[in-house]
Amino acid sequence: MIYPPAEREPVVDHLHGRAVPDPYRWLEDAASPRTRSWLAAQDELWRGHAATLAGRDGWHARVAELTGVGMAGPPLWRGDRRFFTRRTAEQEHPVLYTTAPGETDRALVDPGTLDPGGLTTLDHWQPDAEGRLLAYQLSRSGDERSHLYVMDVGSGEVVEGPIDRCRYSPVAWLPDGKAFFYVRDRRVCLHRLGTAAEDDAVILPDERSYGLGVSPDGRWLTISAAAGGGNDLWLADLSASPPERPALRVIQRGTGAVTVPAVGPDGRLYLLTTVDAPRGRLCVADPERPEPDGWTELVGPDPEAVIGDFAIADGPVLLVGWTRHATSEISLHDLATGERLGEVPLPGLGSTGRMSTRPEGGPEVWFTYTDSVTPGSVHRYDTRTGRTSLWAAAPGAVEVPELETHRLVYASADGTPVRMVVLARPGEGPRPTILYGYGGFGRPLVPSYSSYVLPWVEAGGVFALAQLRGGGEEGAEWHRAGMLDRKQNAFDDFAAAAEHLIADGWTTADQLAACGESNGGLLVGAALTQRPELFAAAVCSAPLLDMVRYERFGMGPSWRSEYGSADDPEQLGWLLGYSPYHRVVDGADYPATLLATFGGDSRVDPLHARKMCAALQWATSGSRPVVLRHEGDVGHGSRAVSRSVGLAADMLAFLARHTGLADHLPDPGQDRKPEPRAVPEPGGLGDPSRAR
Repeated sequence: MIYPPAEREPVVDHLHGRAVPDPYRWLEDAASPRTRSWLAAQDELWRGHAATLAGRDGWHARVAELTGVGMAGPPLWRGDRRFFTRRTAEQEHPVLYTTAPGETDRALVDPGTLDPGGLTTLDHWQPDAEGRLLAYQLSRSGDERSHLYVMDVGSGEVVEGPIDRCRYSPVAWLPDGKAFFYVRDRRVCLHRLGTAAEDDAVILPDERSYGLGVSPDGRWLTISAAAGGGNDLWLADLSASPPERPALRVIQRGTGAVTVPAVGPDGRLYLLTTVDAPRGRLCVADPERPEPDGWTELVGPDPEAVIGDFAIADGPVLLVGWTRHATSEISLHDLATGERLGEVPLPGLGSTGRMSTRPEGGPEVWFTYTDSVTPGSVHRYDTRTGRTSLWAAAPGAVEVPELETHRLVYASADGTPVRMVVLARPGEGPRPTILYGYGGFGRPLVPSYSSYVLPWVEAGGVFALAQLRGGGEEGAEWHRAGMLDRKQNAFDDFAAAAEHLIADGWTTADQLAACGESNGGLLVGAALTQRPELFAAAVCSAPLLDMVRYERFGMGPSWRSEYGSADDPEQLGWLLGYSPYHRVVDGADYPATLLATFGGDSRVDPLHARKMCAALQWATSGSRPVVLRHEGDVGHGSRAVSRSVGLAADMLAFLARHTGLADHLPDPGQDRKPEPRAVPEPGGLGDPSRAR
């Protein structure tokens, strides 16, 4: 393959006594004519290669078919009014609806109607305490720099906004519905309806990632802020100080622990915390005495499960959500004593979403459920009967392939046992395999329905998900074991997963592909530069790859607590030890590599992939291609369904070509008979991504 020319310039930074070459610095400037010309040539190269990928139309058709099942989530209640999102096969984006007794479902925010071109996304939404007003946020072309609006729910008219620079801001309404706390420019502010956003009171001026909450009675304000791998925490009594100047009381600061607060309907302060419990525990306190010495443990830590959520229902009972080796459980407890009473029946060994209840109380709790072959559905648990029942299924119907789930444990380079889930159809012998990982930010890889995974397994491939250090599968210590100076552990875990798959006969190095996105793209970049002999192909989507300069772009400054900073001499050594861009070696035989970037990405700047692509194309000695797939008008997160389908199909076609997966897909025009689906009980649908 003949690559577009990319000049290597003699740019060298001298940092803390180290010479750090950066020959493709010029590709950081996306607007320069030279970069634009190079990118246009890369687009042409990708289109030419994509045209040679056998079965590309079949992959696209099958991914689209599996995606057409749509989505549904739990209801968010305000009295008898429900708010919910739903997406059908015909819709490019989820639509926000509302309904109440005697009403039909009514669309409140439909991104497809607002923007028929499909470039506008609904990023976040939150109704006020009475359900009369709705704060919601929209962004365009994937930039995630949301604009906040306020709608009158009854009339559907916008009564406030736009307020700009509200990236995924939490919103905490005051009880009178005349004001709310929110985050603008990464600062906590108070906005009163009818006033200019520029006049909003700034409650906390530091630029950080914040969480906000106001108690059901409107008295207590809780604020959390990310800090050094943990969070800082404040509480204010709004009955004793004005909202514009709340008397914030420090609950937690600089501990490195994570504590999530909420004042319950019973007036107690509940705290999900990793203080003295890396897998988490649930404590309670009097809001008048919120400091840790006043906490009482209500539900203690589990030696193998990570606590993640709780809800209060009539009984009175406490429901607690756990993740045990990446599989969800919900336990029942006495609300007063914390004594364990039993478990909530779940549909299978999968993942549940955040639990939802009526603010005024009641016997019902709603949650989403999904697993590898089950599209996300909404289930309802009733404390009166002890039964879990289907509340709302995804609106579409789809036939999914039969597959087997294998849960493996293997040893990493330092002997640490690591878990891996392998999905495959029945059979023996090595097969083309995708190894997927993330390993960062305490984020766990949990079972979920994927219209990207299922076609690969259906066609005879194997899909493996490695639960690496740096993730959240085993709690805070597991996360800390794969961050900062220990980041290499995540890469070692990934390489050991590849070696285990090969040694156990699942695949061979000529059939194995590495795949990851965002921080997972960094993982794949490290894997292909440190252990290129293990992989035939790799996909890096929206990756971080230049770890010396990552903090200068996008949201990089907010990730210093995860990776470290090149401004610190010791931390620069950590970063250079694995930075994929700086580990590219001339003459190495690199895997076939697809780098995917998005023009509207305001989290991870596409410059990382541009520089890495140029470096790999210059260095590789083999015949396997290195190509760049660039897509404008989309970003790091939500996008139109058709865009997601196109990306997934191209990735699968690329990996199939370069791992030897035969094309067993049906003809794109072939009809399928959907399997019968259970009929949902009457009820609403909701948004699984609402504020926590």
